[in-house]
Amino acid sequence: MNRDKEVQNLEKRLAELSRTAYQRDIITYSDFLNLNEQNILHTLPKDRLYTKVVSFGGYEMAERQMAAFIPEALYLRYGKRELSMDEICFPFCALRIAPVNFRFAEDLTHRDYLGAVLNLGIERSRTGDIIPGEKGALLFVHNDIADFVSKELTRVRRTSVSAAPLSLKEVEYTPKFEEVRGTVASVRLDSLLSLAFSQSRSRLSGLIEGAKVYVNGRLITSNGYQPEEGDIISVRGMGKFRYEYAGGRTRKNRLSVVISRYV
Repeated sequence: MNRDKEVQNLEKRLAELSRTAYQRDIITYSDFLNLNEQNILHTLPKDRLYTKVVSFGGYEMAERQMAAFIPEALYLRYGKRELSMDEICFPFCALRIAPVNFRFAEDLTHRDYLGAVLNLGIERSRTGDIIPGEKGALLFVHNDIADFVSKELTRVRRTSVSAAPLSLKEVEYTPKFEEVRGTVASVRLDSLLSLAFSQSRSRLSGLIEGAKVYVNGRLITSNGYQPEEGDIISVRGMGKFRYEYAGGRTRKNRLSVVISRYV
């Protein structure tokens, strides 16, 4: 299937989820969406969406996120302008994956965990982010495959592991950030990338023009795009950061800015 056809099919599926939510006054949910798919969702024409859309991936700054299509009738029923995560009730949970014996455990990477999960025959769209740590990993999965993965995921590479489900309320994970301060001529996307990744603007401009940079899940291809405070900027293959704020100007008339780089 060519890329254009894949995009059209995804657009159709997302529009149908929104239409179903509107017609039945229920919340409908997508699978986990990667950055490209989130961009397709965000750029759907307004006349193809009948509902509000809220995305969540289990924690702040999650890259893979599930979209919930929420009809206006539910907001009116609750008497609210916004619904809580409990009210939206995203149908996924986390699995805590840990070595059975830490003494003999290998140093496992994101790729190792992902390979082990996909080897179970599970489609990537059914799983969210994988967060490796010193004592194992967190994996976000659809509720309907959580038990299967818990029982069948017994080995990652040569390391025996166990997997236990956690509700989203039980997830205790906060991304770690490194605060970066610097000065820029103006708050442009290419300037912030240069500060975040300590590379030249000219080199990073190629990433923007090459469709590898997303702001809040939306693909941005203009070097001169100006992010707003709090925006999450993701660069495929390099990482992500949050633009915090711009302060005053220096004697050389440059802006002082602060970003939080995900580590």
